[in-house]
Amino acid sequence: MGSLPLYRLLTLLFLLSAASDVHGSNICTSQGVTACQQCLAVHPSCAWCSQEEFGKGGSSTSRCDLKENLLKGGCSQAALEFPTSSVTTQRDDPLSNKASGTGGDVTQIKPQKLHMVLRPGDAQRFTVSVRQVADYPVDLYYLMDLSFSMKDDLARLVTLGNDLAKAMGRTTSNLRMGFGAFVDKTASPFMVTYPPESVVNPCDTISEVCQAQFGFKHVLSLTETVARFTEEVEKQQVSRNRDAPEGGFDAVLQAVVCKERIGWRPDASHLLVFTTDAKTHIALDGRIAGIVQPNDGLCHLDSDNVYNKTTVLDYPSLGLINEKISDNNINLIFAVTKYVEPLYKEYSNLIAGTTVGTLSDDSGNVIQLIEQAYAKIRSEVELEQVDVPEELDLSFNATCLNGEVIKGLKSCSGLKIGDTVSFSVEAQLRGCPKEKSRTFSIKPRGFKDSLDITVEFACGCNCEASAVVDSPLCSDGNGTRECGVCQCHQGRLGPHCECSVEDYSPSDDANCIPKPGSPICNGRGDCLCGQCSCHASEFGQVWGKYCECDDFNCLRFKGALCSGHGKCSCGICQCDAGWKGENCNCSTRIDTCTSSIGLLCTGRGNCECGVCQCTQPGAYGETCEKCPTCPDSSAIGSAGMRLKSWMSWVRTPPTLQQLLNRLKLDSLSSHDFLPSVFHDTNAVNCSYKDVDDCVVHFQYYEDDSGKSILFVVKEPECPEGPDILVVLLAVAGAILLLGLAGLLIWKLLVTIHDRREFAKFEEERAKAKWDTANNPLYKQATSTFKNVATNSGWNVAAQKWILSHCPVTETC
Repeated sequence: MGSLPLYRLLTLLFLLSAASDVHGSNICTSQGVTACQQCLAVHPSCAWCSQEEFGKGGSSTSRCDLKENLLKGGCSQAALEFPTSSVTTQRDDPLSNKASGTGGDVTQIKPQKLHMVLRPGDAQRFTVSVRQVADYPVDLYYLMDLSFSMKDDLARLVTLGNDLAKAMGRTTSNLRMGFGAFVDKTASPFMVTYPPESVVNPCDTISEVCQAQFGFKHVLSLTETVARFTEEVEKQQVSRNRDAPEGGFDAVLQAVVCKERIGWRPDASHLLVFTTDAKTHIALDGRIAGIVQPNDGLCHLDSDNVYNKTTVLDYPSLGLINEKISDNNINLIFAVTKYVEPLYKEYSNLIAGTTVGTLSDDSGNVIQLIEQAYAKIRSEVELEQVDVPEELDLSFNATCLNGEVIKGLKSCSGLKIGDTVSFSVEAQLRGCPKEKSRTFSIKPRGFKDSLDITVEFACGCNCEASAVVDSPLCSDGNGTRECGVCQCHQGRLGPHCECSVEDYSPSDDANCIPKPGSPICNGRGDCLCGQCSCHASEFGQVWGKYCECDDFNCLRFKGALCSGHGKCSCGICQCDAGWKGENCNCSTRIDTCTSSIGLLCTGRGNCECGVCQCTQPGAYGETCEKCPTCPDSSAIGSAGMRLKSWMSWVRTPPTLQQLLNRLKLDSLSSHDFLPSVFHDTNAVNCSYKDVDDCVVHFQYYEDDSGKSILFVVKEPECPEGPDILVVLLAVAGAILLLGLAGLLIWKLLVTIHDRREFAKFEEERAKAKWDTANNPLYKQATSTFKNVATNSGWNVAAQKWILSHCPVTETC
């Protein structure tokens, strides 16, 4: 369990060989460190010799070297500082199969306690096994929105108590149920305050009777008596608030952290069912009402079990809810209506351990919804980390039901009660924390069981405890003798602090020149007392005997040193766990390349740096899962997958040996490409269509000896090419026919138009009337008057007057 994996061993060999050209023979001597603790931090392979007389015979020039080199150089085993990483199991109880009546003494994770020693840059592996036991106790707390829109849902819940208990009884014999309700903060503008009587009865304006608005009210603690649940629900009345969102997250947090009031049992599954048909307020919404104090995440229920900080504390943030749910092992179920379901699914992505179900308008399907959510919770196992030090990196590989190891995954799904899954965990220490040890936990989400790991950071040396301050060996008290070397006081230099910086005149700078012609200390330091004192750099640290090393001159990727996934050490990127490459930009994860059928890149490509590079012609997609021209790999096996490359190669019937060599099969029978061959009833009948639309039919199976057999039952069926002459004649004929048809249509339209115009002309001519009167330009010389005879009374009177005044002989 403490051995180095192969890829880490190869990385170590690469680092050692890469550093051989730097001053010294390996990565340990190349750093030029002068202290034991610095030496151990260079690389897990480095050791320090604290022996006083070490190196006096000229056998070694550095106390920091590989262990074997120090031993060969005369360092005693007792003076060797070389802490090793290790993992020790301190508690390893067997997994349980079934819970007892009370749920106590149940073990669902193995082992339960580990002790680990880690050096900087080193890693250790261990395995965690998880099993969900049968008949595990369940605590179910029903948290309901009692705003006015949930009136029908409350009436339905009154009748569902017994049915809910009966349904949950199919999965556990130890069920407890509780009830709580919420509306919103009792402050304007969240609350109806006008008219004044609306404070007591907020439904007064709509001629309804409601209870006064409240934030959260704990109604019934968890109990085994189902009748009490029904009794308390019957007593409830809906209320009414002003705005659309509710104060549900206030209620969720109080239901989670008020463990004693609610009655959560430590040895039980905790289900918190949250039902609503509306959105919910989140952190900072309280500013609208002048509530600016952040939520403290503590329990604030008064003697009446009512949340008494509703007008003092802001709504909780999603991060706070996520933290408290994890700390208290709560499984939160959002039972919400279809209208707000998308919103709560987004909340579910941010709050771990939550599920979302669609609630009907009257909550009629709530029992089915809770059953499905609980079944989903019990079918999944996901590990979570608690209080892991920042300097410690954890990587996971999951081994689920099919036994296949999926790298980078820390969850398994599709499980049944009693199934056991395991996870391989690698812990790598990137740096040294201030404290010497730390305890953290790994546990399945929603479980009380956990694996407690105490990690001891092997960053110091035992010889540091015997350090002598102002030692006479350090030039009569000018330094501290620690681990065989002098740590000089300020202003003193030299192996024994014999040189004073103030009194030193540079007479021998040869010791500070790495090779003739090169600058002193590589131009990055000053030669003081025959030693290089490296300049400080705004980019990082400079060190080495000749200031040849630094922690900032390494390859970069997208502007980040070592891609942000490693540490630069003397020009070489030391990659963190899970990364590789010269600049640490290549991920070693392969779970991102695993397809839905469990195959790496669907068997059609290679996983390179966590990304599928499809090699099968025609394949594409994130996991090469899309390939219209590929055969079904699950149906035809590996030989069928190789048939695609054969189809692009063969155009004439190959010989038997050619097919064997091409497909790499143990045996192959072509049967001279007979129209049909049915060798075995268990053979898979397959066909493949290539990019040229050629189709081949074949059968694939494995015989009793395990040999792969491929029978080609037909030679490739390729479509015949088009007849060019026929195509040309058809095109010319089509053009001619279209031209004639166009002329006929044009002639028909012109004829119809002419006939319409002629008919219109005839119609107008028939209506015309010719005038036969005199020419108005000609006027006769005499005027003719005509006396109109009429029976009018006026004419008779006129005639009488004329006759009486005019004689007959005269002309009037």
